[in-house]
Amino acid sequence: MELRYVLKMLALPPGAFILLLLLAWVLRRRLPKTAGALFGVTLIAFWIIATPRFVEWGGRQFETDPPLATASWATLTQHADAIVVLGAGRRESDPGWGGDTAGIFSTERVRYASRIARASGLPILTTGGTVWEDSSHPSEADLMADVFEQDHGMKVTWREGKSRTTQENAELSYAILHPLQRDRVVLVTQAWHMPRARRLFEQQGFEVIAAPMGYLSAPNGRPLGGLLPEYNAFSNGVLLVHEWVGSQLYRYLPSVASSR
Repeated sequence: MELRYVLKMLALPPGAFILLLLLAWVLRRRLPKTAGALFGVTLIAFWIIATPRFVEWGGRQFETDPPLATASWATLTQHADAIVVLGAGRRESDPGWGGDTAGIFSTERVRYASRIARASGLPILTTGGTVWEDSSHPSEADLMADVFEQDHGMKVTWREGKSRTTQENAELSYAILHPLQRDRVVLVTQAWHMPRARRLFEQQGFEVIAAPMGYLSAPNGRPLGGLLPEYNAFSNGVLLVHEWVGSQLYRYLPSVASSR
């Protein structure tokens, strides 16, 4: 898992940008034109990915699932058997929280799922393990369950705490719910992540009702059309690049994409 993490961090932004800049510096004397081209391309790519305009455009490429209409939430029990909430990171050893706590995306997903659960009465499954093979840290499933209970007064029915990829989210959630004949699920994740997540859950055997949230494709509302770089836009832009690479790996190299 550690090697996979290192390779991922070096092959994708911002690690890839740093490596390209280092390569340009190494080649600056022997191959100055090549070094200049590498530097220029990296700088342009960095600028583009860091703009709200890119994030808005990139969001439209992935966010193909419409929002789940709030008017339909109360009748979801007619079409679904459970709500599945995908984990999305954590804050480790945060003194303010007295230890690990669910990350921003995970907390946002829990907030959205809690509203659906309250309106529909459907039971909840949280899915997500630990990034590292370290049993001393709680799983993302447990951290999200804690947010459900402490912040929303809701109990989670099932916790799947071993998965570390979206592929494993689907496989291990199916292993829990299928024996209970709960194959119709409301799937909660970020809108840009939904197409890949939905496809993997459907391939596993679920009937999926998509409940996307956290859209990045909304008009950015920035001056100059969002063409100036921002730190928050860069973070979201990197997420979109990662999602694109992940979707390609799952499509063409599923064994690599689902490996630990």
